[in-house]
Amino acid sequence: MAFSLRRPTRTGALPNAVRTTLQDRTREKVLAWGFDDLTGEVIVAGAHHVFTLMPTGELVLDRPWHLVDGGLWDADEEALTVTWVDGAPSTRWVFRDGATFVPETLRERVQASVVLAETLRLGGRRTARVVIRRNLGTGDLVAQTLLGPGARAADPEVQLVTAEAIARLKEQVGLT
Repeated sequence: MAFSLRRPTRTGALPNAVRTTLQDRTREKVLAWGFDDLTGEVIVAGAHHVFTLMPTGELVLDRPWHLVDGGLWDADEEALTVTWVDGAPSTRWVFRDGATFVPETLRERVQASVVLAETLRLGGRRTARVVIRRNLGTGDLVAQTLLGPGARAADPEVQLVTAEAIARLKEQVGLT
């Protein structure tokens, strides 16, 4: 079945089926949206979550902003690559018509979720980041450890250094 949907403009209307799904399921405030030119899916940046939906309204992805590690915009490809805190494979969305504020909104929402962060040098080129993030939907604070290349979670030294750093950050935000 082919869909004939009007391409978005910066002020265009969200497809009705997508709007209905979001209203019925999440009651999420939509901040930005756009069509992924690779899949035809609709990418929605909400106040508390990022979503991917089929144009028919079927929900494909629903992730809170505090689980987004970051995004990288490639202007030449008009592509946004999103990385996830939990190590899930990165997601790539292409917005060739340029008519979306999803990349800017992703940056703003991710930054809004970061309360406190510290980068740790683990010797050699190994690094880790420890972060206190706010779940923008509930206001709860969560601690996250993100290991860089070469750093292994099973390494006792990495465990010790990151645990100490998390304890420091938790103390600073009153989580201890």
